[in-house]
Amino acid sequence: RPLSRVYTAAAKMAEASPQPEPPKQEAEAPAPAPAEAPAPAPAGGEEDDNAPAPEEEANVEFTPLVKLDEVKTTTGEDEEEVLFKMRAKLFRWESDSWEKEVKLWKERGTGDVRFLQHKETKKVRLLMRREKTMKICANFFVVPTISLAENAGSDRSWVWQCHDYSEGRDGTTETQYSTLAIRFANSENAQKFKEEFEKAKEANKAAGMSGEATGAAPAAAAPEEAPAKEAAPAADAKE
Repeated sequence: RPLSRVYTAAAKMAEASPQPEPPKQEAEAPAPAPAEAPAPAPAGGEEDDNAPAPEEEANVEFTPLVKLDEVKTTTGEDEEEVLFKMRAKLFRWESDSWEKEVKLWKERGTGDVRFLQHKETKKVRLLMRREKTMKICANFFVVPTISLAENAGSDRSWVWQCHDYSEGRDGTTETQYSTLAIRFANSENAQKFKEEFEKAKEANKAAGMSGEATGAAPAAAAPEEAPAKEAAPAADAKE
């Protein structure tokens, strides 16, 4: 019994004095993951099928099936001097594609209209090509018998008749008596064209051209009456 009292007293003292808490330890940062080491090269000089293929320069030569020889083309303008050049739109009075008895203005093309004078003969012709395709849409000598007329309802358009060589093929001098109309961006350009047109007529008269002398159209191609009331397309269209 005395021993039991001693144990009981010791237990009560232990309950009265609280036990000290152990010191808290700071959480350690996780260690970085080790970098992946490159895969070891296969032993014995063997190639890895999964490795990227090295870039190689392709040396491919193609032999043409047909060899084309270079052909030199001449425009016929090498011996001529440009006297005047201006952008315009050209029309021609001709039969409708479906109804031949019906005539109307058809656009011939848009491009630079030029007066070209031959360096030796001094003859002047009007040449106009379509832009981009460079196809000829007007080609004739500005002879003294051609006269410009104002197009109805427009101060920047002119109408005339002439033997046009633009439809000639394979070097032939095929002509067509045509009624043509030209339209410029403004009236000032139209007046400049008329002035140069008159100068070209005088130059050809001095060169001995009094009419459709060179490459004249056949007698059957008689001049047709110019349209009196039918004007060229509206002048307010953009060039």
